[in-house]
Amino acid sequence: MAGDGEHHEKPTLTPLPDGPLEYENPIYPEGGRIYDSRGEEISCGRKVKLCRCGASKKMPFCDKTHEEIGFSGGRETDRNNDRRRDYVGKRITIHDNRCVCSHAKFCVDELPSVFRLGERPWIDPDAAEPERIIEVIEKCPSGALSYSVDGVEHRDQDREPSITVTRNGPYCVVGGIEVVGEEPRAEKVSTEHCACCRCGASKNMPFCDGSHSDSGFEDDEN
Repeated sequence: MAGDGEHHEKPTLTPLPDGPLEYENPIYPEGGRIYDSRGEEISCGRKVKLCRCGASKKMPFCDKTHEEIGFSGGRETDRNNDRRRDYVGKRITIHDNRCVCSHAKFCVDELPSVFRLGERPWIDPDAAEPERIIEVIEKCPSGALSYSVDGVEHRDQDREPSITVTRNGPYCVVGGIEVVGEEPRAEKVSTEHCACCRCGASKNMPFCDGSHSDSGFEDDEN
């Protein structure tokens, strides 16, 4: 874990022990580039604490409710399942790591012919044009999906650092914001974007695993 006072040239998101996500964006001194689900910028300074227990009355910011409810930010997911599978097609190879999936469902909703729930193998890389597959994969907020064309893998995108507070869902983090922690992210997973839990129920802290849907998490303000 980065020490207090350590200087970072790039934005960082630090999960505090059993507490909020401390977000610091030195690139934009006037504000941290945090947006609500409508795309409107949320006023904040360059260093803020974002709720991840799911119970703050000042969403998306922390109000120390985590101390009252005994929130635990520990990871429960078995890291032995943290591995990537490759689905090789004629013109595109799709890479998938289920362990880091946030279950946003862009893939299965928009391309059910390629991303086939309940079937084995569950991904068919030849069932749509590569351009359409790429378009959908680039919507994946967690970094679980990436792709290779002609032997070149594409995981990251060129975006400015920002955080979007999704409606009743996670923080979508883009632009290479460093998630500081004791354990690194999964091998061969994007470092440009990820989805971080804010409902308090994820078993893959600090990352989202889709538990907000099962827990009934709601945030009417964002």
